[in-house]
Amino acid sequence: MTERERFQNEMIGRGDGIVRAGVGITHPVWLTYGDKLDWMESFSEHVHIGISRKPGVVPGYEETDCWGCRWRYPLGSLDGIVVKHPVADWSALDTYRGPDPDAYFDWDKERERVKRQHDAGEVAMGSTDHGGIFLRMTYLRGYENFMKDVAEQSDEMFRLLDIVETFWMEIARRWVDLGVDQISFGDDLGLQDRLPMSPVAWRKTIKPPDQRIFEYCRQNGVAVHLHTDGYVVDIMRDLIECGVSSLNPQDLVNGLGNIEEAMKGRVFIDLDIDRQHLTPIGTPDEIDAHIKRCVETLGSPNGGLRFTWGVYPPTPYENIEACVRAMDKYAKLWVK
Repeated sequence: MTERERFQNEMIGRGDGIVRAGVGITHPVWLTYGDKLDWMESFSEHVHIGISRKPGVVPGYEETDCWGCRWRYPLGSLDGIVVKHPVADWSALDTYRGPDPDAYFDWDKERERVKRQHDAGEVAMGSTDHGGIFLRMTYLRGYENFMKDVAEQSDEMFRLLDIVETFWMEIARRWVDLGVDQISFGDDLGLQDRLPMSPVAWRKTIKPPDQRIFEYCRQNGVAVHLHTDGYVVDIMRDLIECGVSSLNPQDLVNGLGNIEEAMKGRVFIDLDIDRQHLTPIGTPDEIDAHIKRCVETLGSPNGGLRFTWGVYPPTPYENIEACVRAMDKYAKLWVK
């Protein structure tokens, strides 16, 4: 069975039961432990380890993205913050234009990649920004401004929403035309313990454009992967209804029981392993027990579960080792 065939089976609930994992070790962690991490890249056929050995942006670096948002990277090699919002004042809306979808990627090059991967039996993925409908609106308007917009349900907000939706729909159309198997979207919809707006407001504001984009992908045979950090328990079923086929929620923020109730058997679970409490300050035994509990709770003989884990400072080396070894140890727990 090729990788692509296995992926297609997983998306329809006919997987092989193996819980695979993707682990991304960030550059600051590599700077701390260096070649002590090398063995992890090849020790398991079920746990893929990526190590960022090259630095990203330097601390304090600033740039303006294609939307006109000014970004500052205070820590370097990690994510940044928007410090200038191009539509912070509604007076800028009449002249604001979104990016050109044709210039967003080198589409001819991407077409060649998709064909090459399909010829090799591999899964061809399409990508977008970490900033879908919700986050992009906060980048364009500023967080507080957008929260007020949601409360007021202003005409200007819906005009700007239409600009954002139109762009992402055009990007989705291009990926669909190229024949990708899945398109990945990223939008952190939750705070630490709640949504940033009521579920009712989310359903009026964010759900409709997401649903139109995701349903378009699914209607054309393309799976939809959504990464979303934060507490999203209240809208998990809505996201599935929107057309998400693979959902990447955080484990402890949402609770394994809640994830099981809302998602298991309804959508492929790409579980984000905690990086706030358990893996940086827990014990190796606690980490091992947690990974096993995740597999027991959310896995099945038909698959439906994968792990994603980003490793950030100050995670101890012994905890990194414990986590990747546990992922390997319990990968075939459901395989008879």
